[in-house]
Amino acid sequence: MANTRKLRLKDAALKRLLYVVLVTLLGVSLLVVSLRTNTTPGLNRLNEDLSETIDVQSFSGMLNLPKLNEFSTLLEKQNQLPPRNRDLYPKLAKDHITIVLYVHNRPQYLRVVVESLSKVAGISETLLIVSHDGYFEEMNKIVEGIKFCQVKQIFAPYSPHVFTDGFPGVSSDDCKEKGDAGEKHCVGNPDQYGNHRSPKIVSLKHHWWWMMNTVWDGLKETKGHDGHILFIEEDHFIYPNAYRNLQLLVSLKPIKCQDCYAANLAPCDVNARGEGWDSLVAERMGNIGYAFNRTVWRKIHWKGKEFCFFDDYNWDITMWATVYPSFGRPVYTLRGPRTSAVHFGKCGLHQGQGQSNACIDNGSVNIQVDDVDKVANIRSEWGVHVYHDQAGYKAGFKGWGGWGDHRDHQLCLSFAQMYHSYNTSLDVMG
Repeated sequence: MANTRKLRLKDAALKRLLYVVLVTLLGVSLLVVSLRTNTTPGLNRLNEDLSETIDVQSFSGMLNLPKLNEFSTLLEKQNQLPPRNRDLYPKLAKDHITIVLYVHNRPQYLRVVVESLSKVAGISETLLIVSHDGYFEEMNKIVEGIKFCQVKQIFAPYSPHVFTDGFPGVSSDDCKEKGDAGEKHCVGNPDQYGNHRSPKIVSLKHHWWWMMNTVWDGLKETKGHDGHILFIEEDHFIYPNAYRNLQLLVSLKPIKCQDCYAANLAPCDVNARGEGWDSLVAERMGNIGYAFNRTVWRKIHWKGKEFCFFDDYNWDITMWATVYPSFGRPVYTLRGPRTSAVHFGKCGLHQGQGQSNACIDNGSVNIQVDDVDKVANIRSEWGVHVYHDQAGYKAGFKGWGGWGDHRDHQLCLSFAQMYHSYNTSLDVMG
């Protein structure tokens, strides 16, 4: 009897053990099936998302971008911040024209421009992007004080002013004088006149090209924007009617001047104030208050090699002498007969820093603004007067030099590629 009870207990224990094993095996099998059917697609989607994300630094080796130092990395993070003053101006106008103000280090100039912008009719409807060539505290403070519209600051993280002990700044082994490369075995290539690079000078062209690529293709606020964007500089005084006039020019351009690539606030002759006619004007592209759309930007971007290899440190002369002529037909811009922006000041690039007011007569700017300059003064019924064969830089001009170093060429090309996949960027650059 006792033996029979023991056998029954053993049989019951064995059955319970077998039951546990079977349940465990079934659970493992279900888990495997679940992982195969659910987890893998999730991972694939993640990989797809990652493959579509373009990280500039991940391509730094292939793109010949300098390694960001601690400060330039901080600037790059600042560039990702959203615009300020969105609490004051929560919505941008539907068809707003973004304004990009590119600056260097001339605070007394910047104060004048900001003051003029504060009086522009319609300025509160749009976004102002201020692009800095490096970082200068006084310039930053002036922009932080802007309260009349949404404003976003971006800082060129590869500016020579941010790299104090190496390219694109000054390197200890850089060639400095004519003939240095052969005699001293230093680093650098001379320009067509035998001169070696000056970081403070080449930064003008680098900043403009970095800014253009970043605004059109790198910022979430503008990379999906197909309309016109207005570009102005820190020594451009903007009249109160500038924005309203520009809106009219942009709307009239496809009707009045189908050969016009852009719209300008001022004549291409920086000393001119306009003809005062009852007529629109089509002329060569100017460099004061110019606006164009994404279609034109794509044409410019496609000519990145021409831009980056032309031996002239001026971005505008490079455009006039190489990029625009490569379009295959005259590049006209449309403007009004009376200027809505003027160039002021006496100093060039990277002059006028600090508290000195030597770059502005008597420390101030006295620009006459008449009543007619305070309201839109362009009429849709006007015809268009076309200037043909104007004087200025054209195809065949060989450049003023200052842009002969191969490192600058490669950095410039990298800016054109940094917001595109590597393979695509190679195709784009021809």
